[in-house]
Amino acid sequence: MAYSNARRPVALAVVFGLAFAAPAAPALAEEGDYAAWQTALNLLFPPGPDNPVRASQKTGPYPLLPDPSSFNDGFNPGSYYTWQTIRTSPSTGAVCGNGSPYKFFVNRVPHTRNTIIYMEGGGACWDYASCTGQTGVRGARNPNGIPDDYMSLANPGASLVSPFVTRINPLDTAKTQNWNMVYIPYCTGDVYSGDRVATYADPSGQRPPLVWHHNGLRNTRAVVAWLKNNLPRPTQMLSTGCSAGGTGSLTGYATLRRDLAPTRGFLINDSGPIFPTPQFGDSAQFPSVRLHAQIRDVWGLDAGPLAFIKAAAPAFDLGDLGSIYPALSSRFPNDRMGHTHFWQDQNYSSYSYERFYPEIAGAPAAQKPALITAKWSQDTARLRASLDGLGNVGGYFPQFRALNESHCTTVVDFNNGDVQERRLELDDFIHSVLDGSGAVLDASEASDIADRAKPLNPLYALINLIL
Repeated sequence: MAYSNARRPVALAVVFGLAFAAPAAPALAEEGDYAAWQTALNLLFPPGPDNPVRASQKTGPYPLLPDPSSFNDGFNPGSYYTWQTIRTSPSTGAVCGNGSPYKFFVNRVPHTRNTIIYMEGGGACWDYASCTGQTGVRGARNPNGIPDDYMSLANPGASLVSPFVTRINPLDTAKTQNWNMVYIPYCTGDVYSGDRVATYADPSGQRPPLVWHHNGLRNTRAVVAWLKNNLPRPTQMLSTGCSAGGTGSLTGYATLRRDLAPTRGFLINDSGPIFPTPQFGDSAQFPSVRLHAQIRDVWGLDAGPLAFIKAAAPAFDLGDLGSIYPALSSRFPNDRMGHTHFWQDQNYSSYSYERFYPEIAGAPAAQKPALITAKWSQDTARLRASLDGLGNVGGYFPQFRALNESHCTTVVDFNNGDVQERRLELDDFIHSVLDGSGAVLDASEASDIADRAKPLNPLYALINLIL
C-alpha cells in the first residue's frame, strides 16, 4: 500500500535534488516555540523529557517498553538539525519483518517543542510472493531491514521524499519544516498495524518457508516509548505519511495522541484510505471486503490490534475498519484531521483489488486500469460521503497527477494536486488542517480532463523514467 514495488520510494526522489536537509529559519513564533533566550540555552543544555513513560503504561496490551538504561540507542541530545539513527533494544519488542533490529530517525531543533511524526510508505504483503519481493508482485518495502544511513542524501527516497521531511524546500513550505521531525521507517508489510509472526510456504516447494514478523504495531509502540523518555512533550503534533504510512498514521493516531499528549493534534492521511466496509459485506457493493478479510487474518488484526484501537477510540466499530474516521472525529473533537488521495490512483488501488478479483488479475494489461478504477471510485465515493459532516475531518480528492501512478499527493512536492473547478491547490488543504479554523476543507475534483491536459512536467517525467 505504497509504491508499485519496494524500490519505488528510492527512485521517487533520486532526481529531486532541489530539496535540502539544511535548517530553515524559524517562522513567526507560535504555540510550542521557545523564547529566544530559552532557545540559546537549549543549545548548551538540550531539553529533556517531561512526559516519561509511567509505570502503568508498561503493562497491559501493547505496553510502552522503554530501552533499558544500559542500552546505547545512539542518541545525542545536543545534536540539532541532523538525522540521528535511533536503535531499539530487543526488550522493546521492536523488530523488522525479517527479524533484524528495528531503528528509526530523529531530527531535532532547539527552538520548539512541536513535532511531526512521519510514517514511511512502501507497500504491503500477506503471502510468500509479496513478502519476499517476488518479481512482478507488488510487495513491501525494506524486506532486508533498515540500514543506519537510511536518511542520508544517498537515499533520497526517504530523506527527500516529501516537503514534510525537508527543512528547506524551494517549491513548498509548511510550518512543520521548523519542527522536530521523527521518521518512522517501514519494514513489516502490515501498514504499521499488525501483530503476528507468519510462516509462508514457498508455493513452488523449492525454497524454505519464510518466517515473517508482521510487527508494525509493536514497532510504533517502541517509538512512542522512546519519544516520551527522550524528548519534551509536543505542544503541537502532526501525524502523517503517504500510502502505507498514511494508513499507519490513521490506525495509530488515537494511541499516539493519547500517549504523547500534545496540546494540539493534527492528522493528514495521504493516500492510505481505509474504506468503509462491513466485515461480511457483499463484494459487489464493498470492493475492499476481500482485502480486509485477508489482512485481518494474516496480520492478526482481530487478535489484538483492533481492540487496542477501540480502547483509545471507543466509537470504532470492530466490524467495519473504515469506521475509524468518525471514531477519531468524535474522540478528538478539537483536533484537525484530513484525508487525501487521487481518484485515478493506480497503486494503492492495485493492492486493494488486483489479487482479489480474478477478472482483474486475468485481464489484459491494457484493460486493468479501468477495472481497478471502477472499484476504487466506488470505494472512494463511499469514503467521501462518510467524511461529510465530520467538521474536524476534511476530505480532499483531486483527480490525476502524471507521477507515481497518481499515488500520494504529498510526495516530491505539493504541486499538481489541485481541484481545478474550485481553484484549490493541495496547499490550501494542508493549511486548512494545520492553520485553519472552523470546518476542515472538503473538496473533490469531478473530472481528470484538465489534469491530463497539463504540459509535461520535466521533473515528473524524469522520475517516472526511473520508476
